[in-house]
Amino acid sequence: MSSEIRALEPNQLWNKFADLNEVPRPSKKEERVIQFMKDFGTNLGLETIEDEVGNVIIRKPATNGMEDRKPIVMQSHLDMVHQKNNDTVFDFDTQGIEMYIDGDWVKARGTTLGADNGLGVATIMAILESDSIEHPALEALFTIDEETGMTGAMGLKGGLLNGDILLNLDTEEDDEIGVGCAGGVDVTATRAYDEQNIASEGKKAYKIEIKGLQGGHSGMQIHEGLGNANKIMNRLLYAVIEDISISEIDGGSLRNAIPRESVAVVVFDNDKEDILTNVLHALSETIKQEFKTMEPDLQIVLSETDYQSKVMPFEAQIQLVNALYAAHNGVYRMSPDISDLVETSNNIARVIVKDGNIKIGCLTRSSVESTKMDLANSLRATFELAGCDVEFSGQYPGWAPNMDSDILKVMVPIYERLNNGEKPHVAACHAGLECGILGQNYPDMDMISFGPNIKGAHSPDERAQISSAQKYWEFVLEILKHIPKA
Repeated sequence: MSSEIRALEPNQLWNKFADLNEVPRPSKKEERVIQFMKDFGTNLGLETIEDEVGNVIIRKPATNGMEDRKPIVMQSHLDMVHQKNNDTVFDFDTQGIEMYIDGDWVKARGTTLGADNGLGVATIMAILESDSIEHPALEALFTIDEETGMTGAMGLKGGLLNGDILLNLDTEEDDEIGVGCAGGVDVTATRAYDEQNIASEGKKAYKIEIKGLQGGHSGMQIHEGLGNANKIMNRLLYAVIEDISISEIDGGSLRNAIPRESVAVVVFDNDKEDILTNVLHALSETIKQEFKTMEPDLQIVLSETDYQSKVMPFEAQIQLVNALYAAHNGVYRMSPDISDLVETSNNIARVIVKDGNIKIGCLTRSSVESTKMDLANSLRATFELAGCDVEFSGQYPGWAPNMDSDILKVMVPIYERLNNGEKPHVAACHAGLECGILGQNYPDMDMISFGPNIKGAHSPDERAQISSAQKYWEFVLEILKHIPKA
């Protein structure tokens, strides 16, 4: 219930988050949330503009006594990843997020919560609305479409912003101060094939389902050993590929989410049924045993289904499963320079086989441009060997760490003072933050990223920690008070 959420401390933050979560805001469908934000700024009597691509900028003058401080930009993205459990009835285009409290966590009922990056947006809204929070001259930058291409950040023109310091509020660990991030590229493989029609006599069709995986953020969680439904499905198909015909595959969803579910329909001769079921059940048990620690809820379900007469040609399906087996998924290289940082990775995010067409979607990330393209080219070569056309798109740059940052020098001692001498974790992350893109048109802007604890982002298990939000809010207020003089 939103009333429970609104009663949480700090009230300013959670009330704005509840307001925001009443507004549907899927990536590339942000019209309502853009208007919501423009109305918010206008109703406060603040200068509010929408740029050419849909980003919203709201300007607020410095509070009394803070006029001599460096002007700042506070930035978060308006869109959210829309994921739901298969058994959840929910329309992201029309419904607000249904939140509830579970101990120290705010969660959503069967869907993503939108804390990524809604808590950042709500933070900025609360500061814009307040008449008591001290801050220097402030520009609030609300970007669009961060989750599916970062087109808002890419479309923001130079010269629109006047700030010297940018505070990005899109980090998901409250003890972390982000100073760098990975860049990315979408790798998409497509191929057409001539469907074959096979008579039903002496044939059966089975549906194979992978479900119950955790899913999660394909950057921040790629090193955790979580199951990828597309890779697990392909492993099953590979084991019986000589004795089946593939009719359909539908696996994964968004490019930046580790695939949680996959469904395939296969056709086979009646006399192969016992052999196939024995092989698939045995392999399923092996896979579940392998993943029992990380994926205790993994289910692999085999069931008879309506007969499908249209299937892939044998050669095409062999090439498909071989390519998916060979295609790299997961961590490709750890950083040799920054301890425990994933440098380069790939997520095989989407596999669709239907109506004579194959489409495979990957998101390749790296903090090193040359290694990013090395892995992308490896994927290109793998899929081209399977007869696919391969396209690179949606490229965005990484954000190079600046350990000499002035705002970093301000934030570290504040964090230590607020947390009994504990040192923050100053690090680069393997997610795609907008700082690298924004820095192309604002190269002299000092940038930093931080935020509250958010777990399970990009999955229906997404949750925001209440105690962490309180800690984070206090940190924000202290940072605003101590922005250096111009």
